[in-house]
Amino acid sequence: MTQPTTYGTVTKLFHWLTAALILAIIPLGIIASDMAYDTNAQLAQKALLFSLHKTLGVTVFIVALLRILWALGHAKPGPLHPERKAETLLAETVHWLLYTALVITPLTGWIGHAATTGFAPIWWPFGQSLPFVPKSEAVSHLFASLHWVFGKVMIAALILHIAGAIKHAVIDRDATLRRMWFGRVSGPETGYHRTPVAAPLMAALIVVVSGGVALALSGGTEERQATAALEQVASDWTVQDGTLGITVTQFGNTVQGSFADWTAAIAFNPDAEGKAGQVDVTVAIGSLTLGSVTDQAMGADFFNVADFPTATFSAPIKKTTDGYIAEGTLTLKGQTAPISLPFTLALDGDTATMQGSTTLNRMDYAIGTSMGDESNLAFDVAVDVALTATRAD
Repeated sequence: MTQPTTYGTVTKLFHWLTAALILAIIPLGIIASDMAYDTNAQLAQKALLFSLHKTLGVTVFIVALLRILWALGHAKPGPLHPERKAETLLAETVHWLLYTALVITPLTGWIGHAATTGFAPIWWPFGQSLPFVPKSEAVSHLFASLHWVFGKVMIAALILHIAGAIKHAVIDRDATLRRMWFGRVSGPETGYHRTPVAAPLMAALIVVVSGGVALALSGGTEERQATAALEQVASDWTVQDGTLGITVTQFGNTVQGSFADWTAAIAFNPDAEGKAGQVDVTVAIGSLTLGSVTDQAMGADFFNVADFPTATFSAPIKKTTDGYIAEGTLTLKGQTAPISLPFTLALDGDTATMQGSTTLNRMDYAIGTSMGDESNLAFDVAVDVALTATRAD
């Protein structure tokens, strides 16, 4: 049972564990954000710090929830200066604000992480996804903005909390800070404390305003290199819908992405033996979405979309014993290399549905040359194509 002159041992353990975690994750996040990642070693170090920051952030979320549940079920000693009503109200407001930020800040970061794929995994054995959180760059950006704003709220509340503790220790010279340290503390019996209703209301108002600021910031997504406008192409078969996806492996984890804008000129005769047609594809590189590493992928060392806005694939279509294959060349980032794309085809009258997969070596196209080994980024990139096309009249 908590004594009126001091806090209980469990409360103290929660308090100092939370303090240690917060004082670790704040500098980790700042340092990781400011780090360059021009080389393999720099990227690995940046990812390591971010993974540590995220993993400790999830720990903070769990500890904060447990601490709040414990606090709700256990009374705490009252203020040593109850006559200072304004000061007491401010202290209570900061406490409630800090409690709230300790839950919202890591939670929004966790949701933002779960909504995307790629860089810096969380090390807890929960997986990288969360229930009811879709893989969506819009969702990720929204919660990243919330995480950033509430992180600032948490830091502000923490500074005020520390300033209050120092004021009590240095100016008032009372036992406020000592009551949260271990061991018995002699002092006046203040009785058990009830939080004034105004304190959580004021904290809630600050949270609502901060959330509004975050929502406003979430509308300003970073500008990306303009996607090349592709001209319409004449084709014997018109693509009605389809996906052009890639999968890369970074730090041992797969990151899936897709190109939103591409054209295909298809000449195809399903009754032909041997050569059955021809396909010519143009891809707008700037339309790629690749999880949390999309912007990095657009950079000079990778796709270099500023200088090479499109890629082209040209190949004859040949019939095989178990399907079809398009054997031709892919020109990407100014480099041309042969590739083979085996695929299956289902025909229903004038409608054709195809699915195919192949694997490219990124080094053949001078992509990620600064990462000359596979310690951070694997050489192999999986390409998956699926489309439905109809025969032109």
